[in-house]
Amino acid sequence: MSRRTLDTDQVVSVAAALADEEGLDAVTLTRVANQLGVRQPALYRHVDNYDALVRLLGLRGREILAERLAAAAVGVAGDDAVRAVGEAWRAMVRDHPGLYAATDRYPCAGDAELEAAVERVVAVLGQALAGYDLAADEQVHAAGTLRAAFHGFAHLEAGDGFPQPQDTDDTFGHLLDLVCDGIRPRAIR
Repeated sequence: MSRRTLDTDQVVSVAAALADEEGLDAVTLTRVANQLGVRQPALYRHVDNYDALVRLLGLRGREILAERLAAAAVGVAGDDAVRAVGEAWRAMVRDHPGLYAATDRYPCAGDAELEAAVERVVAVLGQALAGYDLAADEQVHAAGTLRAAFHGFAHLEAGDGFPQPQDTDDTFGHLLDLVCDGIRPRAIR
């Protein structure tokens, strides 16, 4: 009988697929091991424990988010860029709900790798704001505001947090209008 060779990426990929298909709460080390065809102790060569696995899932979720936002912002500026990254944020959450949920489960503060992943997301948002000609400190605040707005909306939408009958696409359009209307007057004149 041959031994199966594992690496951390395989462990995270199986956990990510499980999280996206069934929800983050469905991810256990036992289920990941079973899907990989190994016993659970084999996972400990690649992840220290369940929390470490969730940390890696959150890291992967942020990496995918940053990639998607960067791709969406190519060739657009101003309001169009804000709208494009906002829609890309929502699409990432729809495509990877389990990975996105993992971004909230493990604290970033004090973890240099996770803090850097968050900074990449904020940097992409800042680049998307370049067309507004904002002062540097204003651009940082505007990027943080976009992050908070998009995350809050996506979090509510993913968790059925909009019980009213309004169309969430229409509500998101209003959110985009409001943030763009708030950013434009802050441009350097």
